[in-house]
Amino acid sequence: MKTYESSAKTMEEAISAGLEVLGVSISDVTVDIIDEGSKGLFGLFGSRLAKVRLTVKEQEEDLLASLTEEKPAKKPAKKPAEKKTEPKQEKPKAPKQPKPKQEKPQTEKAEKPAAEKKPLPPKTPAKPLEKPVVTMLENDQVDADSAAGKAQAFLKELTHLMGVEVDVAVGNDAEGNVFVKMTGDTLGILIGRRGETLDALQYLTSLKINRGQEGYTRVTLDTENYRAKREDTLIRLANRMANRAVKTGRKVSLEPMNPYERRIIHSALQATEAVDTHSEGDEPNRHVVITLRK
Repeated sequence: MKTYESSAKTMEEAISAGLEVLGVSISDVTVDIIDEGSKGLFGLFGSRLAKVRLTVKEQEEDLLASLTEEKPAKKPAKKPAEKKTEPKQEKPKAPKQPKPKQEKPQTEKAEKPAAEKKPLPPKTPAKPLEKPVVTMLENDQVDADSAAGKAQAFLKELTHLMGVEVDVAVGNDAEGNVFVKMTGDTLGILIGRRGETLDALQYLTSLKINRGQEGYTRVTLDTENYRAKREDTLIRLANRMANRAVKTGRKVSLEPMNPYERRIIHSALQATEAVDTHSEGDEPNRHVVITLRK
């Protein structure tokens, strides 16, 4: 059975995201609640995402199996049609062998489907993702009133309340976005399962430094090079879901991702001839959809 675990702020959002990834409706799955989630203290500290497990019912798997079996079933239908016409022409009228005219339409019919299967135009080569050039700051260079300074102070206080002692280094790119690297001995608790805790800390930090400001400053929080490892995971996910779309002949919707992660998916599949990708939905539920290329 196919299962998928989905996390979101609420159980409803987690279930909806899981259904999009599996490409099925609620009636096609059974839902197991792993964690109902918690808003935490003042909606900030100690919050947990709701987590559910979706299991596709056997009927859905049988449907996918039947889709793959339909194609070979069409081939034997053509063979008896050819056998019937050939013996009738040979037995009664042997001298009328100059009827290769009937063979010509057969060759023409064989050529027509081949003509329909025109090769798809090649895709343009994938452009490598431009990674921002980040300048990390020494502690004495950090302005306490800047976005980087606010992020550093907030994370130091928050991790202290969590009972985790870490060093928090901050930096900026050319556009003023904030990059945070945390180092320490016990950082697994800050990453969490599939990076959920790290993403939550990044989200809270973003809320903190953007509160009351006119513009928007993006925050990227990293530890133990998790983000680079996540990129490799997303590339493997993209290739696996593209193969699923080709095998089932149906579109595949991925879970909601931030703009940078969506760009990783698009870039990973840009050179794949069989599929196309596009994004659907509104933030924060915007997600990548993989479809067969027409």
